[in-house]
Amino acid sequence: MRLENKVSIVTGGAGGIGRASSLRFAAEGAKVLVADRNEAGAAAVVAEIAEAGGTAEAFGVDVAVSAEVLSMIETAVGRWGRLDVLFNNAGVFADGDESVVTTEEDVWDHVMAVNLKGVYLGCKHGIPAMLESGGGSLINTSSMVAMMGSATSQAAYTASKGGVLALTREIAVEFAKRGLRANAICPGPLNTELIEDLFSDPHQKQRRFVHMPMGRLGESTEIADAALFLASDESSFVNGTQFVVDGGMTAAYVTAE
Repeated sequence: MRLENKVSIVTGGAGGIGRASSLRFAAEGAKVLVADRNEAGAAAVVAEIAEAGGTAEAFGVDVAVSAEVLSMIETAVGRWGRLDVLFNNAGVFADGDESVVTTEEDVWDHVMAVNLKGVYLGCKHGIPAMLESGGGSLINTSSMVAMMGSATSQAAYTASKGGVLALTREIAVEFAKRGLRANAICPGPLNTELIEDLFSDPHQKQRRFVHMPMGRLGESTEIADAALFLASDESSFVNGTQFVVDGGMTAAYVTAE
């Protein structure tokens, strides 16, 4: 098993990428703390893991609150004695996140609190525990929009994900010689309810699909497979990367409507 005897935390673990990654990590032998603000949802994922013979526990956390994030780290270490993998995956895409000139301050602050401050707090409290365990793999969820502008204005989200990418690089350099690797996953658009709502208009859907070389959306399980690679020792020389999983979107230059 690729994560045998490793202890991991996955934030945003109740759904989407977080759920898929929690299931995948556990199937490969990791002990998983499934952390999410939706504790009932996290518990449902833990039940799935237990049914498959894995080891996991649920933890309710608001990643924007320092004391709750610290408690999350302490819970994992207290339960299993160490921390090897921290996947800072929790994030939001807020209503009202539009152009920089129209996005209200409260929307901006909320997105930054969860998407960027939440990653900062996970790193702040999680890295010391990982170093005490001899190092490990820190994975942060960024986005393809951290590297290129979004055709649909989403100023706060794009800025927050750019911040995650920059923070990940700095951490990767600072802690590399102490056995800790840090990498950012940059997903493209995934097959989720949110995306389906955006694609409800056939014309709008076609306009967007012309920018997708593979002609389809990604799946959460495909991002989980990327996270598994970064969590495992197979990626032992991978550090400070932007691991782009977008079906080739950032490689494409398309102007057709």
